[in-house]
Amino acid sequence: MEQIKLLFDGGLVILIWMVQLTIYPSFRYYSKDQLMQWHEIYTRRISLVVVPLMLGQLLFSILEVWFTRELFSFFNLIAALIVWVLTFWLFVPRHQKIAAGVSNVSLLKQLENLNWWRTALWSVIFIGNMLQNFSF
Repeated sequence: MEQIKLLFDGGLVILIWMVQLTIYPSFRYYSKDQLMQWHEIYTRRISLVVVPLMLGQLLFSILEVWFTRELFSFFNLIAALIVWVLTFWLFVPRHQKIAAGVSNVSLLKQLENLNWWRTALWSVIFIGNMLQNFSF
């Protein structure tokens, strides 16, 4: 079970670093109209990758807590839940503004700056699970 969870964690950490370093910064290079058009395509397509990964990570985090009752598993689940809260509390509303054509440089910078929290959390989850599952 740990190896399957590690696949979800690894997928999310790779994805979030691509979003942080490439995708979100690229939004500033679009005009408002172009960004609206691209954003609709982008959110639809990236959801096909993000949603299954986040659901898988959450499911396996819950199962890990249920079966192991280890403190590490509990902290791992809490970190995953924090990412969910951040996503729906901070990111969904900002993406809705972009979709509605209410984007500006400040909003796009907020998206990038706030995303460091998810980048850090998913990185910590992945590295923690690597250290937990493999002895180097």
